[in-house]
Amino acid sequence: MFTGLIQRVGTVKRVSRGRGLVLEFQFEPWPEPLVKGESVAVNGTCLTVADCDATRFTADVLRETEARTGLAELLPGARVNLERALKAGDRFGGHVVQGHVDGRGTLLRREQKGRDFALTFACPRAVAAASVLKGSVAVNGVSLTVSGLGDDWLRVDVIPTTASETNLDSLRVGDRVNLESDVLGKYAIRRAEADSADEPEEGGLTMEMLAENGFL
Repeated sequence: MFTGLIQRVGTVKRVSRGRGLVLEFQFEPWPEPLVKGESVAVNGTCLTVADCDATRFTADVLRETEARTGLAELLPGARVNLERALKAGDRFGGHVVQGHVDGRGTLLRREQKGRDFALTFACPRAVAAASVLKGSVAVNGVSLTVSGLGDDWLRVDVIPTTASETNLDSLRVGDRVNLESDVLGKYAIRRAEADSADEPEEGGLTMEMLAENGFL
């Protein structure tokens, strides 16, 4: 699990397309070094560290991940947002980000708003449906607040700190990004779909079961 608070902006060092896509990233060292097997979100996509040292790591990319994200489009020199998985006891400052990209967005408009700027993206209807105004969305792994919303678009506002510490400031009209809806919205939609079917899912959780076990 991640929070959407970017810790490093790394650089793609190598792209290998032999038997499968392998990416190598370079970054400023963390105080606590990476270890093989841990999870790192790259532009909002959860990847497993296959090999690493203090300033670089490689990751294998599944075909499914290639199809759902923009990782296959990365070229050497590209800047990427990096976040290590949350540890128990860490400060939780963003929102629940799983690193599972729901769809791709395309930047339609960038508007300067004083010191800040707004980004409007075309997005899949499923992403918009799982979003709410003033709710959360992850854009290239960055936790942001939805400030505008339609059936197939959403808008977010970016403050200077976020712009300087992520790759969002380099986005231009037409660029594509990875989007992850708020997991709470996805569960709410799934629950509503199950209710509308008038048939409980076999083996599925109910609100009563959650309440009985102290989750509500």
